[in-house]
Parts: sequence; structure tokens; C-alpha cells
Amino acid sequence: MTTDANGQSVPVLANKAWVLMDFNTGQVIASSNPDEPLPPASLTKMMTSYLVEQGLKSGKLKPNDPVTMSQSAWCRGGKDGDSCMFVPLNAQASLMDMLRGVVIDSGNDASKALAEHIGGSEAGFVVMMNAEAAKLGMTRTHFENSAGLPHPNHKASARDLAVLAQAIIRNSAEYYPIYAEHEFTYNGIKQGNRNALLYTDPTVDGLKTGHTEEAGYCLTASAKRNGMRLISVIMNANSAQARADQTRVLFNWGYANFEEATPVQAGTTLATAKVQYGVAPDVAAGAAQALTLMIPKGQGAAVKTSVSLNPGLEAPVAKGAVIGKLVVTANGKQLGEAPVVALAGVERAGFFLRLRQRISGWFSK
Repeated sequence: MTTDANGQSVPVLANKAWVLMDFNTGQVIASSNPDEPLPPASLTKMMTSYLVEQGLKSGKLKPNDPVTMSQSAWCRGGKDGDSCMFVPLNAQASLMDMLRGVVIDSGNDASKALAEHIGGSEAGFVVMMNAEAAKLGMTRTHFENSAGLPHPNHKASARDLAVLAQAIIRNSAEYYPIYAEHEFTYNGIKQGNRNALLYTDPTVDGLKTGHTEEAGYCLTASAKRNGMRLISVIMNANSAQARADQTRVLFNWGYANFEEATPVQAGTTLATAKVQYGVAPDVAAGAAQALTLMIPKGQGAAVKTSVSLNPGLEAPVAKGAVIGKLVVTANGKQLGEAPVVALAGVERAGFFLRLRQRISGWFSK
């Protein structure tokens, strides 16, 4: 263990980068080197599978769509070769089988075939990958291919990969159970999921492993215990065993030391804001949504909230307009912040009422 900038004890792990994120809030509980772009290897395939899943969800893709294994996508595998689903050259497999070939088999061939099917070419699909990464806020990520093969410009940060995992779990919920499947058999070839934690920890239900010589051993995983879900990312560990062990350390530490707290409920009045030139002199201010945060266990009583309102608020004020900021602290350390909004609308007063308010304001100074 070591101590971070906030005085919190965090694990020390032998890798290049790691992140532990709360799924519900997106809050990074702890991390090491979370924003350095690094080779992601087959963690790349999470974006490939996510785009497939979103295509299925929108109806643009169908589960039984035939996907062709082209010459450019086909691979033979072998001891030191590519990870393959082993669809024969020029044969077709259903889109759902190909999706399982990506998620469970980590098939480079399935990834490329799906990329060509959806994007017209792998290059076309890569444009879609980078556009979706930008949409999700993955600011330290750039893709050059659909499978994670080494390329000087093909990089992703641990934080970005946690964001991607969060999107898969939240936005592809009907397909997420695939990531927990232990094995997949296609064309008489049975392959096991490479995520070792699926076999040893019943709370773990995804997501993806990766490995190249350049990237080392990588693992993005998620676990749910007592209603709380965490996401971990390990990048550049020195073995498959190490990436699994380090993930286990992060989950055990996170669940042992943190809990969710909701210090502010949606719609609760936190302050009253003065409004100039309105039909009402003030408006109730609060949070549009409940504010849930991860806090160290046992510190619930120490959680404090403070509200700062924007000065010089003038009507009209729309319901839901941001009129200030809420800050949450515990023991003097900031835990999070959220916008404060008007809980009602205030119309602008008529000319004579505004004039009367202005004159009253002069004499009150």
C-alpha cells in the first residue's frame, strides 16, 4: 500500500496503469497513471463489440445477419499466431456467433469480419470506433484497427477503457451477459473465456482480456457485490496470473473500504436564490438529480454539503436552469460537485413592476 495525494491508502500494483471505478457514478475511486495512452491489445475489442451491440439495439443489425469471413479477416491461429474464432475462409457465420467470437474467443478474425460487415471496410469501421470514443469522452484514446493489433498510434488510457466498460454495462445491458459466458463452441472448436476471474469469483461477470508483447497482460473486469458494481482496468501486467491477481486485489480493497452515499436527493430545496425583475422575488434551488458518491466506509456522518449561487440572477429563469453549484466534502476533502438548478420557473415582471423593483433597489442601497 501507499498513500495518495488525498492521504488515502491505495494498493501498489506491478503494472503501467490501473483504475478502479464505481459503475453507478463513474467516480474513479483510485488509480495509478490513469490517463497515459498505452497499447490496449484486445481490450480494443470492447469498442468493436459495443458498436455491434448498439447496432443490434437500434435494429440496424439483426442477430442472424450472415457475416462473411473474407481473406483479409481470416486467420489460422496456431501456438504463436492470432487469437481466432476459426471461421473458415469465405464461410459465413451469424452476427451473434461472431459477437461471441469477439467477446469470448477474442477472435481477431471475428473482429475484422464484423468491422468489414458494418463499416464496409476495417478502415471505415475504425472511423466509427473513434467517433464513438469521442462521444463517450474517451479523450486519451485513438484506434487504428478493430482487434487491437500493435500500431504506433493505437492507444487507450486506463480511465478511457473504464468509461467504455461502463457504457457496455449500461447501454448494452441485454447483451452484457455474453461477457460472463465461460466458453463458446463454433465449428466444433470449443474455446474458454480468457477472463480467469469468471471461474473463481462469482461476483465477476465481465469484461475482456488482452495481450501482446508490447501491451503486456491487460484486463478490464467488473464485479457486483451487495448491489454495488465496480469496474477495474489493469494495463501491462507481466503475466495472465498477475492481471487476475491484481484485479482481485482492487475489488477486495474497493469493497472493503468504500460505500455509496446519497447526501442530496433530487428536487430537495438546498437554498433560495434572489431573482431580480421577476414576478416572484426568489426561487427554490436544488439538485435536478440525486447525488450519489463513493465515500470511505464509516465517513457518512462527516459528509457536508455547501451551495454557492450565481450572483445577479435576473428573470426570466427557466425551471431546471443552472443557477449555482453544490460541493460535497468530508473531513475537509472534496468528494464531488454537481450543478444547482432552479426548481421552478420565474417569469419576467411587467414594465411597471420592474420599475418599482428598480426604484426600491436604489433606496435599499
